[in-house]
Amino acid sequence: MRNVLPSNLTCGIFDHLDEDGRDIARQYADRLTLAEAYDRLGFYAYHLAEHHCTPHGRGPSPNLFLSSVIQRTRRLRVGPLVMLLNLYHPLRAFEEICMLDHLSSGRVEVGLGRGSLQIELSYFGVGADVASSRYEEASQIFVGAMNGGPLSYQGEHFALSDVPLTLSPHQRPCPPTWIATNRPDSARWAAANGANLACMGPSSAVRKITDVYRAHRNAKGDANGAAPFLALLRMVVIASSEAAARSLAAPAYEAWLKNFKFLYDLNDIAPPSNLPLTLDAAIESELCVVGTRASVRQTLLDHVEEAGANYLLCQLAFGSLSLDACLNTATAIHAELIAADR
Repeated sequence: MRNVLPSNLTCGIFDHLDEDGRDIARQYADRLTLAEAYDRLGFYAYHLAEHHCTPHGRGPSPNLFLSSVIQRTRRLRVGPLVMLLNLYHPLRAFEEICMLDHLSSGRVEVGLGRGSLQIELSYFGVGADVASSRYEEASQIFVGAMNGGPLSYQGEHFALSDVPLTLSPHQRPCPPTWIATNRPDSARWAAANGANLACMGPSSAVRKITDVYRAHRNAKGDANGAAPFLALLRMVVIASSEAAARSLAAPAYEAWLKNFKFLYDLNDIAPPSNLPLTLDAAIESELCVVGTRASVRQTLLDHVEEAGANYLLCQLAFGSLSLDACLNTATAIHAELIAADR
């Protein structure tokens, strides 16, 4: 149990932008209001997931939504977590990120990934037999483009010959990169390539991943001397009492779970075996943290310490939670974890 904030703890926001039961335009407007609050309350960044053809993600073009976020904020950093490179030509993805980085005056954080649910990729003609190799090629081209052009590449899926790159990112040499994983081999890759890491799951399991990352980072060293972010994801609901918090979180989690399972149920696919099917199970598995300011603060700090994380990635808006409920939780985290560290 710890009562003192770790000196290096940073708080950020993660969002699926899953369906909340309201009109989609209203939901977008509410999320932009929340983004303004996150900016004002001192959260570090707003990370948005990419999903397709599912109510689990109403932001299938993260960069498009984030271009609105940057117009409503001043300091809040933004980025996809993750950008599904399998669904982009890597040059197009690179150019979009360059644009967003300049429009935001250098506030972009880039998460790259293959995609966690193959059915989403298949709707765009990307089969399971090519998803891994196509992503690997696309990521090589994307990262290579950050080094400037002209760019040439010859692979199974992409062929480029002396492509002039007339855009470059605002941040030099490139925006910070992220991967989301619970796999040790991916953690080793992230450490070797200077990428930040986002993890979810029980703190004890995440600790195994962060230990792998640190072991490989220490062996290699950091080129720029900056410590990487090792993020721990938690869905958080805070209210005036434990009972009030649970009364908000229970229907919200049920709605989020329905959204999450939509494509699994539609396609008769078994959901992940570790998916909590009730709020109690989500709390037990440490996916959700629900309670009062004091209890949530203590639980989150315990999780961060056990996981070996230095970045708390908070999912505050999910399921049927109202704008006011989300704002209340954001304000409480500011008071208990962000302002308290200043």
